[in-house]
Amino acid sequence: MTRKASTASTRRPQAHALHIGINEVSAAHYAGWTGPLAACEFDAHDMAAISKSAGMKSTVLLTRKATRASVLAALRKAARALGAGDLFFMSYSGHGGQVPDVSGEEPDKLDETWCLFDGQLIDDELYYELSLFKAGVRVLVLSDSCHSGTVVRAARPAPGTPEQRPRIMPRAVGLRVYAEHKAFYDKLQADVAKAAGGAVDDPDTALANVTVSPRLTAIVKEFHPAVILISGCQDNQFSMDGNHNGAFTEQLLGVWNNGSFKGSYASLHARVRAGLPPTQSPNLFTLGPAAAFLKQQPFSV
Repeated sequence: MTRKASTASTRRPQAHALHIGINEVSAAHYAGWTGPLAACEFDAHDMAAISKSAGMKSTVLLTRKATRASVLAALRKAARALGAGDLFFMSYSGHGGQVPDVSGEEPDKLDETWCLFDGQLIDDELYYELSLFKAGVRVLVLSDSCHSGTVVRAARPAPGTPEQRPRIMPRAVGLRVYAEHKAFYDKLQADVAKAAGGAVDDPDTALANVTVSPRLTAIVKEFHPAVILISGCQDNQFSMDGNHNGAFTEQLLGVWNNGSFKGSYASLHARVRAGLPPTQSPNLFTLGPAAAFLKQQPFSV
C-alpha cells in the first residue's frame, strides 16, 4: 500500500496541446466567403514549437483539417486523458464570428465564435467542453482572433493592408451564414444548454466577472479545472493578422524569447499587452481555482 501511494504521489504531470491555425474557411459553409488570412498557420506552428520544447504531446490542425469534428474530438480526447496536475494548452489563430444567441434571456444577444474550416464553434460549446476537464487540470487557452459580444457596437475596422488585416468575419457575412444554417446553430446552442442542465452563460462574460458576481460564482462551482484564457484583444477591439504572425502572437513570441522569459502568466500577459498599440489590448480571464496557476512559469508542465 505504501509503495502504491508513493508511486501515485510522484506521478509526473502529463501535458497535451492542441494548436489550430486557419488561413481560410470553406465557402460552402460560409455563404461563399473564404476569409483569406496569411499568418494563422504560422501562428499554430510557432505555438507547437513552444509545446514541443516543453515536452508536450501536440496536435496541430491547419485550415482544412481544422474542422468542427476534429477540434471537438481533440478536446474530448484530452479531457479524458488528463488528470489532476496535468496541463492542456490550446491555441487558436483565425477569424472570430458571431451568431444570434437563442439560449439566453436577451433576444438580441450574440454568441461569439471561432470560425473553424467547416463551421463555427460557439463559445457556449467551448465553455462546456472545457468544463469536462477533471479537477486539478490546468488549462491554458490563447486566442488570436476577434470574437467579442460588443464588437458590433464598436466602429468597424478599416479594411486593412496586406500586412494588417482584422481577424473578424464581416457582419454581413455572419448574417448570411446564420440565415443559411440557422437550424444547425440554433440546435447547437440548445444541445449545449441541455447537456449543461440549463442556459449557458456567455463564457467571456463569466470569465470577466467571476470574482464579483454571485450569480456567476454559482456557475463556477461546477467548473473544476483551472483555466487561463488570454485573448488577442478587448471586447471593442480587433486582433490583426500579419504576413508572418498575428500581432498578438508575434508580440507573445517576442516576450517569450525562446524561453528566456522567467516571469508568470500574469506578467507575460502584462508584457505582451504593453508591447501592443492601444488599439489592441489583450485580455486575461481566469476561471476555476486558477490563482496558483497564474503564478507559474508559462508553458511549464
